[in-house]
Amino acid sequence: MIRRLLALALTFLALPSLAMQGDEDFLAAREAAQRSDLPRLARAAAGLRNHPLLPYAELWLLRPRLVELPEADVRAFLTRYDGQLIANRLRGDWLRVVGKRQLWEPFDREWPALVDPDQELQCLRIQSARASDPKSLAAHRGLWLSGKELPDSCAPVFEAMFATGLLKEGDVWERMRLALQAGNPSLARFLAQRVSGWSPVNAKQLDAAAANPTRYLTSPKLALQTRAHREIALYALGRVASDLPERAAEIWRDMEGRFTKDDREFGWSQIALVGARKHAPRALDWFRKAGDTRLDDTQLEWRARAALRERAWPELLKTLDTLGPEARERAVWRYWRARCLKETGKESEAVAILVSLAGEHNFHGQLASEALGPMVGPAPTSHKPAEDEVTAAAGTPGLQRALAFYRLGMRYEGNLEWIWTVRDMNDQRLLAAAELARREGWWERAINTAERTKTLTNMDLRYPTPYENLLRARAREFDVDEAWLYGLVRQESRFNPSARSSVGASGLMQIMPATARWIAGKLGIKGWQQGSEYDPDTNVNFGTFYLKQMLVQLDGSPVLASAAYNAGARRAQNWRADVPLEGAIYIDTIPFTETRDYVRKVMSNAAQYARLFGRQMESLTERIGVVRPRAGG
Repeated sequence: MIRRLLALALTFLALPSLAMQGDEDFLAAREAAQRSDLPRLARAAAGLRNHPLLPYAELWLLRPRLVELPEADVRAFLTRYDGQLIANRLRGDWLRVVGKRQLWEPFDREWPALVDPDQELQCLRIQSARASDPKSLAAHRGLWLSGKELPDSCAPVFEAMFATGLLKEGDVWERMRLALQAGNPSLARFLAQRVSGWSPVNAKQLDAAAANPTRYLTSPKLALQTRAHREIALYALGRVASDLPERAAEIWRDMEGRFTKDDREFGWSQIALVGARKHAPRALDWFRKAGDTRLDDTQLEWRARAALRERAWPELLKTLDTLGPEARERAVWRYWRARCLKETGKESEAVAILVSLAGEHNFHGQLASEALGPMVGPAPTSHKPAEDEVTAAAGTPGLQRALAFYRLGMRYEGNLEWIWTVRDMNDQRLLAAAELARREGWWERAINTAERTKTLTNMDLRYPTPYENLLRARAREFDVDEAWLYGLVRQESRFNPSARSSVGASGLMQIMPATARWIAGKLGIKGWQQGSEYDPDTNVNFGTFYLKQMLVQLDGSPVLASAAYNAGARRAQNWRADVPLEGAIYIDTIPFTETRDYVRKVMSNAAQYARLFGRQMESLTERIGVVRPRAGG
């Protein structure tokens, strides 16, 4: 059947195609694939001769029959589109099929060429390796320690680990604790079937702890005799701490003596993590009580932030020393390591770190560069793509497919193709691709692609200035710094007027519907209709007005106003300390990961745009300044 359909498609492909019909045929092929209508799909594919999205129609024709398709047909497709996203997709699908059938020989042949396998495929790979080398299981024992549910393909791996003694009952208890920490009691109940000493009574206790954790912990009938009892109590403690860390600390002080040392320290680590996120004054003390308990990198980073807010430099340095290698190499912690060293009198060591960081195009790289004073080492080499380089980029199949998807309004699919295609490009090709995106009006792709370079750079592509007249006029009207406004729009939407977030924010400045209604009322706009905020002029007008309101409300601080624009004015206020905070400390201890990253990028963008606008003397350090204490502080 599949051979007849492919033959039919290829016969039609040999015929002359009608001009301008390719896009319609592709959309018809896509709809047919979604409906599993293979004959209609084959007919639609016939109209895609020379269309850049033809490979997707071919993929959709192959996918439904992978179970019975000869390996040679799969390999022909993989060879035809070698190195492209479309080949990697079929390769992953085919490996899933042969892996589930435990056909390990073809699985092993194709596995090395797969890029970014998901968890299901990784567990199939572990099964394959075990089939030829049972001892290979030991290297994957850490896979078990997850508080999340894992794919079905991982179950045979774990069963084999239990059968060979690699996993024991203690490991089940440890994963149950992780599941409860992650707020996944259903997984904990499933795992409990593997441990001795768990009963239906324990299941009811777990429900009670989830429903009212404070009442559960303070009940005079609280049982702690068994491990099940203690794990449920620790779960309840974490639930209390998530809202009221001080109350959790009070409860824990009264009852921790009934637990083992490890459990006591684990309890304090739960309280300390939430306390640090809420900027609780005792958070660092609670971390100290956690002692030598096994803190993961997330907990250690929050311990570092708690130390940073207190300017406890020796303790911060000690905490940074215990981070894992990946976390330790992040720009934020390299910068604060340098600051710790400087504050503790180790100037030369601090300078060495700052020099290595100063060449990076990020918030902390800019701070490091400014801390060093005059430029250290050669400036990045600026490169403007030549016409033949842009022409070569335009001829790249993956970029052609991305642009075709964009033309059809399929932005997500276009982004996948673009990101895949540029992932291994050198700097010269990256900047050519970025220039192609700029010419096509895809500012997001232009910016993100230009940002990937390591040696060559092009600041005009990294920091473009579309909508120049509009943004400049609104900046003047509302007395807002134009560079800051550009920096915020670049971060919000990458200058895409049709951008829409998962929570409903829309347009260039990502206005929420409720906020748009409020702004329309404040501006006295009669008959405002939802949806008009996508219009660039309206959107920038609303967004700049709102940004100005945040600036006025928050002491004229662009740091606080940027945080408020993303997370709300009340939160931005609450994140202040009782004492003045260096702007970088305020930013790097914002509790929300998204907002923390957002404010860094907005302020960094603003400093870069100021330089592009000829204001060379404005530093990022001065721009973020000092955040004044909260009222009454």
